Amino acid sequence: MDLSKIFLKGACPTKMGGQAVMEGIMMRGETKTALALRLPDGSIKVETGDIKEQKKWMKLPLVRGVASFISSLVVGTGQLMKSAEILTDAEDEEYEETRFERWLNKKFGSKGAWSFMIYVSVIIALLFTVGVFIILPTAVVNLMKLFTENIFWLNFTEGVVRILLFVLYVWAISFMGDIKRVFQYHGAEHKTIHCFENGLELTPENCRQFPTLHPRCGTSFLMFVFIIAFALHFLLGWPNLILRIVSRLLLLPLIAGLSYELLRWAGKSDNTVVKILSIPGLYLQKITTKEPDDRQLEVAITAINAVLAAEGKKKSEDSVLCESNKNALTELPKPPLKKRRFI
Repeated sequence: MDLSKIFLKGACPTKMGGQAVMEGIMMRGETKTALALRLPDGSIKVETGDIKEQKKWMKLPLVRGVASFISSLVVGTGQLMKSAEILTDAEDEEYEETRFERWLNKKFGSKGAWSFMIYVSVIIALLFTVGVFIILPTAVVNLMKLFTENIFWLNFTEGVVRILLFVLYVWAISFMGDIKRVFQYHGAEHKTIHCFENGLELTPENCRQFPTLHPRCGTSFLMFVFIIAFALHFLLGWPNLILRIVSRLLLLPLIAGLSYELLRWAGKSDNTVVKILSIPGLYLQKITTKEPDDRQLEVAITAINAVLAAEGKKKSEDSVLCESNKNALTELPKPPLKKRRFI
């Protein structure tokens, strides 16, 4: 893996981030979000939204990691559901609500029903995650006590099993048709953000040259979570099964906070240690991102431009070229790069 093509020298890290959804991308700036979807008729539908301002205590180190994780989970789930709903409406204008949906709307109102469905989806996702990636590994490894009671090997094996389960899960779903397209949009998101952070005009031609891997990706965050959990669990020894499950759940906020700080550092630093720590997450991104086509890049570009327009920015202070950026891309082959024309 050539890290010089991922940690691009001279690139200016920004607050621009995103998430791939069904046939589109949600981009997130400092105060606004934009959801851009490719509709069946070939057009691109854009919806913008506001980002709630966090309270001061939620911006403290470690705490902000937990807040960001919960916010990303709720917002991301909502955007994923919204993309599916918009595409369904575009394909079938005569869609009829189910009895359950009518009951929810009557009980909570249209907006309340939508919030209810989002939070239920988040809870189900969390229960699945806890069951498969926390409870299952430690319960399975508990059987190893028949062969050894060495605390080091028990914790080590649990960590390996947890990571393998996650990687196998991601690898397995990558073969699903819809998920494969989501992963292509994920690649488009990364390429476009790379292009944006290098101060180039956002065109498919410019974006195409950049890698699909990005050091600030949420996939890398999840890998940091597993690695930090791997280390912290050693400090707890090997108590009985119930205490292990409870202790691992109680450690989750600390693990999320530490992982977030490490991810922020990775996104801003050119440090060799950071690059080494980022390698596992970058390899996992090779599964969760695929090479996009130009139509998918157009959607990602539309999403970023919509965020900038919604924030009323002609030129975000985050995206101003670093002085060292002028010669940053001399190693990238290809057609002449177009400098960004700020609207």
